Amino acid sequence: MNLLASISSLATDSSRRPVGWQVQLRVDYVVNQVMQTHRGESEDVVKQAIQDQLRVYGVVPNKRQIAQYATTIASLPRIPPGN
Repeated sequence: MNLLASISSLATDSSRRPVGWQVQLRVDYVVNQVMQTHRGESEDVVKQAIQDQLRVYGVVPNKRQIAQYATTIASLPRIPPGN
């Protein structure tokens, strides 16, 4: 029979994660969603979509980081309809 991890070992395992890892997961999720829905649109539209979605998840966006994501997403070709 396998022993279960003790509560203290779970606490130490989670403490090894870098600060802000949950925020970065939320940012990654939102950027991937916006990339699917807004690629090829203007940077301003993409920026606003990212900022709006991040605020839904309680993340205050870093303007420089959002600008970089928006520039990249805006430069991508649009996904053809039906794909």
